[in-house]
Amino acid sequence: MSDEQQRGGDSEEASQGEDQRGVHDRWTQGPDVSTKAQESPLPGGQDDDAEILRERQRLAQLEMMDRWIGGVLTEQRRTRRWKLFFRLMLLALVLVSLTVTLYRVFLAEPSAAVPAQQHLALVEVHGVIANDSPANAERIIQGLNRAWESQSASAVVLHIDSPGGSPVQSQRIYSEVMRLREQGDKPIIAVIEDIGASGAYYIAAAADEIVASPASLVGSIGVIYAGFGFQEAIDELGVERRVMTAGENKAFLDPFQPLDEEVARFWQSVLTQTHEQFINDVQAGRGDRLSDSPEIFSGLIWSGEQALGLGLVDELASLEQVARAQVGEASWENYTPRLDPFERLTRRFTQAAAEVLGLHSSHAPIKFQAQ
Repeated sequence: MSDEQQRGGDSEEASQGEDQRGVHDRWTQGPDVSTKAQESPLPGGQDDDAEILRERQRLAQLEMMDRWIGGVLTEQRRTRRWKLFFRLMLLALVLVSLTVTLYRVFLAEPSAAVPAQQHLALVEVHGVIANDSPANAERIIQGLNRAWESQSASAVVLHIDSPGGSPVQSQRIYSEVMRLREQGDKPIIAVIEDIGASGAYYIAAAADEIVASPASLVGSIGVIYAGFGFQEAIDELGVERRVMTAGENKAFLDPFQPLDEEVARFWQSVLTQTHEQFINDVQAGRGDRLSDSPEIFSGLIWSGEQALGLGLVDELASLEQVARAQVGEASWENYTPRLDPFERLTRRFTQAAAEVLGLHSSHAPIKFQAQ
C-alpha cells in the first residue's frame, strides 16, 4: 500500500471517529436539549406560520361574529324604535279623538260661530214633547230665539219628528212661535219628517208655512188620557188598598177604584176643553188654509199627501228642497242648544226603564200624542 493510500485511510477513520463522538455528545444530543428543541421551534419555521394563520382565522371569525351580533342588535333596536313610534302615534290619535269628543260634548255649542253667509237656522223638535225630555219647551224656545236673532239666517226652520206629548209644553212653544211670527222679520217654516202629530202638529200650526214629505204622518188633532183599572185584580189577590185624602175627589183617577159616571163626565169635560184649545190654536195658525172637513179635528192622522188636500200642510218637500229654495244650497246651521251629556244619559236610562216596565216617562196625564 502506498503512503497516499495509507494517509487517506487514516483520515477516513478519523472522520468516522469524530462522527461517532458527535452522536453521543451530551452538549448537543442530550435528552434535555432534544426536548427543548422540539418545544421551541426556531423563528420563521413552518409551525410558527401555521400558528399565526390559525390566530388570524380565529380573529377573523371573531370579527365576523361581532359584526353579525352588531347587525342583529341594530335591527332589534330599529324594530323597537318603530314599534314605539307607532304606539306613540296610536296613543296620540286616541288622545286627540278623546279630546275632540270631550270638547264637543262638554264645551262646544252649536252655532257658536254663526256663518256670515245666508243660511237656514234649524231648531230640532225630536221625540216626545215633555218637560223631562230633550223636546222640552225651554230648550226649543231658547233655540228659536237664538235662530231668530241671527242676522245671517234667512229663515227659521222647526225640524219636527215627534208624535206629540204634553199640552202645556206644546202650548208654550206655540205661543213663542206665534210671537216671533207676528214680528215678521223672517219666515218660520215647519218641516215635518216621519211624523208631526198631535202636540207636534200643534207647534207646527204656529209657523208661517208647513212642509211635509208625501209619506209623512200629519194630524192627530185630539186629546188622550189613558189609564188602567185594577179594582177586580186587587180583590182577587186579597190586597187591601189604603188611601187617605182631604177632598172627596182627590183620588178620582186612582186605578184601584172604580170610575163612576159622574167622575167620567167631569174628566171628559176636561179633555173636551183641552181639545177646544187645540182646535182654536190650529185654526188661528192655519186660518183659511184649512178645509171644512169635520174629520180634521177628529184625532185622525193622515199621510203628507192627504194632509195637503185638507190644508194641514202647504207643500210637499224635503228639508234639502226647502234649503235650496231659501238659500240656494242644501245646508243649514243647527241652533238647538246642546244637551248635558250626563242629563242625556240619565234621560235615556229613565226612558228605557219606563218602556221595559210599560210606563210613560211623562208626568202629564193628558197628552197631545199619537198612539
